[in-house]
Amino acid sequence: MSQLRQVIESPSRERAGTLTGAFKGNAKGLLDVLSEVKTRVQDKLGIVDFPMPQFILIGSQSVGKSRLVESIAGECFNFVSGTLGSRRPTILEFRNVEGAADSKWYVLDKGTGKWVLRAMPEVMKIVGDAHESLGSDVSSDPVNIRVESANCPDMQIVDLPGYRGFAHDAKGRELAEKIVTLNDTFLNDPRNTILCVEEAGDAANLSSLRKVTEYDPTYKRTILVRSKLDKYYGDLTPGNCNKWLEGFGDLPKNLIKFAISMPHWTEGTTPDKSLAEMRKDFNKQDIDKLKSCGAGQQQLATVGWENFGVYVEQETTRMFVAAIGPVLQKLRDLQGSMIQQEVSISQELEDLDPSQMLSTVRTCGTSFANCLTYIMEGFIRSERNRMTLDEELQQFIEYHKKITGANPDKFDFLTLPSDEFGQLDDYIEYLRKEVKVPAFDVAINGGAQFRRLMFEVECFLRFSEIGEETKKRDVMQGLGVALGSITWREVVVKLLNHDAHRPLQRRVKYVGERIKWFFMQQKEPIVEFMMSLKGSPSEKLYSSLYCRNAKLLEENQTIRKLVFDTYDDVTARQLQHFESLFKNTLHATFSNPWVFPKNTTDSVSFEDLGEECMLPSFDDSKGRIKNEIQSRTGTERTVMKWIYDIPMEAHKLDEAVDLVQLLVLKVYSHIRSQICDQVELFAEAFFKMPLLRRLEEDMMKIELSPVDQEGYKVRCAKLKDEYSANTSAMKEVKECLAILSNFVLKNRSTGSMPVVGTNEGS
Repeated sequence: MSQLRQVIESPSRERAGTLTGAFKGNAKGLLDVLSEVKTRVQDKLGIVDFPMPQFILIGSQSVGKSRLVESIAGECFNFVSGTLGSRRPTILEFRNVEGAADSKWYVLDKGTGKWVLRAMPEVMKIVGDAHESLGSDVSSDPVNIRVESANCPDMQIVDLPGYRGFAHDAKGRELAEKIVTLNDTFLNDPRNTILCVEEAGDAANLSSLRKVTEYDPTYKRTILVRSKLDKYYGDLTPGNCNKWLEGFGDLPKNLIKFAISMPHWTEGTTPDKSLAEMRKDFNKQDIDKLKSCGAGQQQLATVGWENFGVYVEQETTRMFVAAIGPVLQKLRDLQGSMIQQEVSISQELEDLDPSQMLSTVRTCGTSFANCLTYIMEGFIRSERNRMTLDEELQQFIEYHKKITGANPDKFDFLTLPSDEFGQLDDYIEYLRKEVKVPAFDVAINGGAQFRRLMFEVECFLRFSEIGEETKKRDVMQGLGVALGSITWREVVVKLLNHDAHRPLQRRVKYVGERIKWFFMQQKEPIVEFMMSLKGSPSEKLYSSLYCRNAKLLEENQTIRKLVFDTYDDVTARQLQHFESLFKNTLHATFSNPWVFPKNTTDSVSFEDLGEECMLPSFDDSKGRIKNEIQSRTGTERTVMKWIYDIPMEAHKLDEAVDLVQLLVLKVYSHIRSQICDQVELFAEAFFKMPLLRRLEEDMMKIELSPVDQEGYKVRCAKLKDEYSANTSAMKEVKECLAILSNFVLKNRSTGSMPVVGTNEGS
């Protein structure tokens, strides 16, 4: 066996071999301890991600996989699994008991987590029934069997369902695919060492090994077992023996491989020897045959049951010794997380005390309100609700369709800025290709998303036009009884209010709805930001209540609903305020349009600049300021001149209508430009700032309804159950940690056993 290890073991196994010496003579104890830890933690507590190594047995049907398992056990048995074969994993733990007269078979009771001694026929029936109960389906839930015998090595394997090479019908093909999927989950786990069983023969046609290669291309954790060696004795000659064992170049040189003849006898007869004795006979037969064919010493070390049995037993010990460090670390991590969970549950139970309930909700709401400011300022670590502008607009419309019953005609605001856009996709394409909205295709949230939103709604507002063309009838209606009783100035005001005010107002409604919907989408990013502070470098920069209250918002649905509903109510209220204030602004603007649209008194073109650009002097600045003060009413004077130029004579009414229409368009263009230029200012002043400043105050006004109080009672009951389950699980983990730590201390001999829990031990 030492020659075999020198030839086929990689350098990475040398150190593990030294570690194995620390447990020399107590391999069974090591396996028992780690098996108990696995049963109590992984199986009983349902913790799947546990660093426990194991052998998995892979192979097609009829390649000798079941006979290999019987050979490991040292006696004949048959898991009766019907015509469909095995359909779930069977975990077999073998324990060598020197001098034991009879073998003992145990089945793991999943309910109690204890091994129950059973007679072998009873064990076979339990396993067979477990497979048959699945019908034509498969399951990853295993059956656990333990065998104690003088004829088996110390090891454990997971016997997986055999690959099915042929299926008679669609149901059979479906079962074959499910078996492949089940086995792939085990092959994909890097902790599993693969025992791949193939029938000896042409090494180029090993179907199971090809599947294994997909998951272990370098064969670091694969052992090939070529069964039924005696069936191919006739192919062996002194000239090809060594090449045949190496696979004639079709098998990788670094692949650990064994060739074994399995015990067998004529069907219908009863063997006159035990399987353990037959195993020895076939082993001797293999060795003698290969020696007679001139097999080299290195190749001979890969032949026969004894070489294979010794190797897998030592490999098992090596695997489990290497796993002690990770297992101990995992147990410590579990204990730490459970202690933290216990503290967290205790804290929440304290917060849910009837006398503290309302205070807890309001405190959570206050933290939530404070963190909205950070979200809007860009201090975020949140992936939730990040959207491109395309996704944002699509989801905005879908949200309102749900409210109105998927009927856009029922919207009380315009969904498209102009009738020229046939559908939303046309508007989105316009924003992407023609306007080129900044960060259009970037998925963002928070303050960055708000800035992009402002750019989009400004484009939307600029599409506002006067509802219809000003006609002679409208001008006459505006003049009243007779020419001269009302000035053209008043006529222009009437026309602006009648034809221009409403289109702009409907677009302002769109702006308000977009801003409201934006703030409603920030709830999840706020919670994630609060959650992300725990353990981050900037945790100390923020209130310690944020992390604690974030956990309550994440897990307590009653608190979450109260805070979120209050937040949504505040955004709805701010929408009303925004629309009301904006409406007043528009009303004042259109009531006296001559004051509002003031243009700058200075205009600069590039043609005015000389070859050299210089900063203005002090005298230049004094002159500019004087001119600007004197010209503050320049725009109004210009507009008044246009009004005075409109004829009042009855026979010039057609000319007057044209001039009035032109004046209405000019004044409206000034108003629209000013409104669009300042839409971000209006959004900040009328919506964002009042929301940020008053949200905390609203959170402090939250009250609990009888339904909310009942929800708290349900949550308390659930937390108490979780506390009890966590306490029980923590007890299991502590006991497992104590058992494994004591075993390591007792078996650490001359310092060759590493200090577990460190990098060396791992």
